[in-house]
Order: sequence, then structure tokens, then C-alpha cells
Amino acid sequence: VAYHWEGEPVGDRRTITFAGLQREVVQLANGLKKLGVRKGTPVGIYMGMVPEIAVAMLACARLGAPHTVVFGGFSAEALSDRLHDMECEVLITQDEGWRRGARVPLKRNADDALEASPTVRHSVVLRRTGGEVAWEDGRDHWWHELVEGESDDPASCPCEPMDAEDLLYLLYTSGTTAKPKGIAHTTAGYLVGVAETHRLIFDIKPDSVYWCAADVGWVTGHSYIV
Repeated sequence: VAYHWEGEPVGDRRTITFAGLQREVVQLANGLKKLGVRKGTPVGIYMGMVPEIAVAMLACARLGAPHTVVFGGFSAEALSDRLHDMECEVLITQDEGWRRGARVPLKRNADDALEASPTVRHSVVLRRTGGEVAWEDGRDHWWHELVEGESDDPASCPCEPMDAEDLLYLLYTSGTTAKPKGIAHTTAGYLVGVAETHRLIFDIKPDSVYWCAADVGWVTGHSYIV
């Protein structure tokens, strides 16, 4: 098992194996290639705490496309600031999210943000709640339709060779004291660092069941969930 996931509403559960996770990552990566995502294409991710947020991050990494995850509780303005600064060409989001029993209008916020994000050409939308959302043909794409018919064979989308210092992702500071700053995390140093802390500090073994009490929108979630 790669992930035991429990969400909202109560009883919403999934168990995802490593093989299953890889299949979903490859399918999404192949779908993103249809939208022009390649090595170096900046991608924004604005989602709730669903397994697909990890799939999106890993698909970007597989393609060599640097990504920035924006916390799903942030406003449209905060999202647009980050998309504009990184000059993202694609945004991955969802119709709505759940937080403490209430629906979070992620797609509506994303639409507002895209009005001030001229570099974004495509928006990929995960159907989560099934709530009605506004739609812009040509720009917006349902996740499930984008991956439909795409191969999940890893050989169909091999991992992009990357230099040690190539950008893996940008994560922006919260902006509480000044304009948010994009912190660059490079491919080799970051991945070696988090692998070693898993091994030496947390003593994670292959059969360990481990929980990280963080949101993927923050660096702890990047490092110790994904």
C-alpha cells in the first residue's frame, strides 16, 4: 500500500497501492502531454487533500515540469499571485473540496484567479463533489476525460532525465510579512534530503504505516506525504 486515505464525508476511503499510484501518475502525465506540458513547463496545482494531488505532483515530476502547489484554503488573489509569478501555463484544480463538512469552491476561486493569470492556457478539473461549476470550452478540461484512453504503462511515458540542479518545484512563502517569495527546490538535493530524514530521523521501514499531520499545500506535506 502506498496510501491509506480517509476523507469527507465520513466513510470516504481509498487504499492505493504503489502499482496503482504509478498507473494513475502515468495516465495523467500522458494526458498533460496532450496539453503541451513538457520538461520545463510550469504547472500550478490548487486542490484539496485528495490522493489526486499527489498524482498531479508526481505526474509533473515524471515529465520534468516544475510545479507549485497552492494551499486549497488560499484565496483567488493568492492563487493568481503565484500563478502569475511562476508564469504557469497549466492549472490543475477540482470542482469543489470538502473542509469540515462545508464545500470549498475551488473551481470558482480558480476561475477568478485565471482572470489575472494570462500565462495559463489550460485548466484541468478533478470532479470531487459533483457540484455545478462554470466552464470555459477550450481552456477547461475534466481530469477523467483527459486521462480517458491514455496508457498507464510506464514505458509509454518514461521519467524525464533531469540534472541534479534542475527545478523540481517552487513553493511560495505565506506572504504574512511581505510579498510571497518562491522558494526553489532542486531535483537531487531535495529528494536525497527527504529520503535521508525518513530513514535516519523517522526510522521509516518498508512495512511501516506512517501518518503525516500536514496539508500538501505546505512543505511538510510535500516532503513527508508525497
